[in-house]
This record gives sequence, structure tokens and C-alpha cells, in this order.
Amino acid sequence: MKITKVEVFEVQARRPEWRPVLCRIYTDEGTYGDGEAALAYCNGAPAAAGMIRDLANLIIGMDPLDNEVIWDKLYKCTFWGQNGGPVVFAGISAIDIALWDIKGKHFNVPVYKLLGGKRRNDLRTYASQLQFGWGRDTCKDSLTMSAPHDAVAVQDYVDNAMKAVKEGYDCIKIDFFTYDPKDGHAYTDEECCRLLSPYYVNVVESRVKAVREAIGPNVDIIMENHSRPDAQSAVQLGRAVQKYNIFYFEEPNTPTPKTAKFISDKLSMPISHGERVYSRWQYAPYFEEQGIQVIQPDVGNCGGLTEAKKICDMAYVYDIGVQAHVCASPLSTAAALHLEAVIPNFVIHEHHVFNLHDYNRELCTVDFQPVNGRFKVPEGPGLGAEISPWAMEHSIKYAVE
Repeated sequence: MKITKVEVFEVQARRPEWRPVLCRIYTDEGTYGDGEAALAYCNGAPAAAGMIRDLANLIIGMDPLDNEVIWDKLYKCTFWGQNGGPVVFAGISAIDIALWDIKGKHFNVPVYKLLGGKRRNDLRTYASQLQFGWGRDTCKDSLTMSAPHDAVAVQDYVDNAMKAVKEGYDCIKIDFFTYDPKDGHAYTDEECCRLLSPYYVNVVESRVKAVREAIGPNVDIIMENHSRPDAQSAVQLGRAVQKYNIFYFEEPNTPTPKTAKFISDKLSMPISHGERVYSRWQYAPYFEEQGIQVIQPDVGNCGGLTEAKKICDMAYVYDIGVQAHVCASPLSTAAALHLEAVIPNFVIHEHHVFNLHDYNRELCTVDFQPVNGRFKVPEGPGLGAEISPWAMEHSIKYAVE
């Protein structure tokens, strides 16, 4: 079997700021596979599409079942991408995911079988990014990523949390340091960094306290920080809220091994990083420093399933748990579920509020959604889902043959 063509799709989604980059790899036997470069939001999507096109030229004529051989060729031939980087590794990820999809279809088995076999039939799942609201009705304005239910007042955070809990989730994730309660403005980088005044610390603590009191002691809270504070302000926030039994503190600052260790040593709650760490080489010092307790690799930008599995296996040696970062199309959801079903150090699966919205749900042939806070593992051959006809028709498309 040989690779004959690679198509790249820059999807023109119904939400302009949501820019998924998908690919399809064709073979001379008629089997094809789909993948994704998970840079759908903020900046980088067009660059990722261009990277897939560049990399595609390197794999025409190769055997798609040789995913390890292809991965190493892409890694070494990028030159600039060795050791990691979001654009290069997103391009590698898209191709690699599509190769695993082909392999699963070729052998007529789900990808998890090829990764070693599933250890669990369903996966505990958390409702993610509740500062943006929760539910399919939270996204009505097609021109902005901001939703009409963004949390500003303390009661907004409580209401959003309770909506998720009533749907059966026993874990939620919220960035409590987003909008100012006085006028609703989004906090600037200037306001989030360095030693914080008591006002900002109290704003965050009041929100965490109210949510904890509303949901009770048996629902976990992940505190998101989006890497906006620095190490000093992250410690201030962590010390203020750790008494509310935080499940883990996600991206407390810009990820570096030494500062992660600094924060971890000063707090009595687990620390997580990973969506902006792009290879096993970049992860290695975090493991050696023992500064994080949960890693969050994104299958769509860390090098695909081939690299993600290696990263997770390395983490297992250090007793570090894994929660894959998922904020992209249902293809990325499927890839993460296959990985998390297999690894022994799985912690929990992320279900982002964006995954509830039609502009994302319509991108694939299967709309993966959890039930009562649990996700079933896809059972179809390959990933168990494909790019939808709608997504292909509403894309800027490139082909490499």
C-alpha cells in the first residue's frame, strides 16, 4: 500500500474565529484516513495548513502503515522543528493521526486496538471552560468567540457549574481569573502578573468559594489559569484557594520546568501543564524535576498519536497522570479517547464548551458527546469518525500528489 495524495482543508466554520485544519491521506488501495492539526483558535491555523502541505511532499509513495518510519522522517526533515514547536508539530500530528486512521481501517479494528488495547470501556469526563458558560445555547453570536453567558458575577460561575453538575459531570474546570466583577472587562496581562493586590486574589477566591459551596464536596474543581500569571502570582492564587480541595491547578504560569517545580513546592495541590509542550524532549525535564503531577499533551499538536503515546509512557515511569488536552474538532476528540482508553496513567477526559456548539459538531460524521459525564470509546474501524461532507464543502482545499 502506498500514499498517493494528501488533501488539506482549512475549514471556513460558521464561527469565523474557529479555524479547524484537517487533512485526508489517500492510498492506492482506496483506503484513506483523516487527521487534524489542533490549532483551531487564536493564531497559527493557516501556518499549520501550510506545514501539512510541505510535509505531504515527503510522504507521497511511502507505506502508510509505517507510521514510525514516517514520523522520524518528518521530524528529521523539518530541520527547524526538531525538539518541538506548535506549527511543525501540529502538521506532523495531522499526518500521523490520519496514518493511524488508515491503519485501523486497513486491519478493520479501532485505533485503540493498535495502541495496545483498551483498559476501560468509558472515561470519566469533565466539563471544561465554564467561564464561557455551559450548554448548547451558550453560543449565539456567530461573529465573536465571546458568548452571552460569560461569567462575570459570582452567581454566573455558580449557575454555570450547577448546569454541568445537573448533566451528570462530577468534575468541572473554570478559569476564575477572567472578567472583572465591577465592569465585566477581560483582565489584561498587566493585571494578571507579578505580585497581585488583595483585590484580585479576593475576586478569585470568592468565585472558587461560591462554586465549591454550591456543588458540594463530591465534585472536583480544576482551576484553569491559561498561563497568564507568573510564578509569584500563581502561588498567591494557589495559596488562597487550595483549602477548597482543588483537583489540580492547570497552567498556573508560562510553562518551564523550574518554575513548575517552584510552584509545586509551595502549594498543596497537583499542578498540570502540557498543551503548550510539544515533544518528549520538551517533557523530559518536567518529569525529571517532578514539578507537575498531571500532563496535558494535545494529540493534535504534540506529534500525533505516535508521539503522544511515547510521552504518556514516559510520564508513567514518574507516576505522572495524563489528561489529554482537547479543544478542536471531533476528530481530535476521537484521537484523544483512543489514547486515553489505552494508557495506564489516565486521569480524566476534557470536554470543552466549544464541543457543544454546532459550528464544531458539524465538522465530522460522528458527533462525540458524553452521557452523564462519561465518554464511550469509539468502536468503529480507525478513529471511528471522518471529516463531514459539510466541512469539505466549506473549506479552502489544497492537494499534494
